[in-house]
Amino acid sequence: MSVLLAALLSGFAACSAGSRWDHTPQQQHIVRSGETLYSIAWRYGKDPDDLARWNRLGDGSIIHPGQVISLQGPAATKGSGKSSGGSSLPALPADPPPPWMWPVSGSVAVKFGERPGSGSGILLGGRLRDRVRAAAAGRVVYSGGGLIGYGKLIIVKHNDTYLSAYGYNASLLAKEGDTINKGQPIATMGEGPGREPRLHFEIRRNGEPVDPLKYLPAR
Repeated sequence: MSVLLAALLSGFAACSAGSRWDHTPQQQHIVRSGETLYSIAWRYGKDPDDLARWNRLGDGSIIHPGQVISLQGPAATKGSGKSSGGSSLPALPADPPPPWMWPVSGSVAVKFGERPGSGSGILLGGRLRDRVRAAAAGRVVYSGGGLIGYGKLIIVKHNDTYLSAYGYNASLLAKEGDTINKGQPIATMGEGPGREPRLHFEIRRNGEPVDPLKYLPAR
């Protein structure tokens, strides 16, 4: 029995480690129920437009559970900037950043890069159930609780270059597909680490996290 129990515990530990929503390098992802291309891209730190192009998904709006998504593009020749087929890799989109505003009025509790795990954003303070507002106009491309480490999360696409995300929410006021205005309430603040009222806020440029404090207006 002890050998069997050890084997079961070992298998459970392996499954748990493999299910963490981190940026562990992988080559493929199997779509689960409720996932979108944007939530998958967010999980692995990829640009959703890249995933759509690599997997020939069109605009990426239709994916289904069980579908295998490649997380890597065509192999590039070292130092050449060329793909294995000899064609140049497409340039990254370079849309300008939108005019940003602070999503909540609370102060910065944790700066960019200071927190392990989902430390690709900042933590903002406030009061429980404060309104969380869209930092810029755009379209909601994810609204749900499927990304472990973010709680109830909203992701907004502002243009082909910039996305923003709002995590640890108590409730979500906008759903996937909604077009939203700058300053529009999209969620209410929930509890973050230490059970303190917190908003996890991220800005990503072409899929890469950037420091929001370099984009938000000075206070």
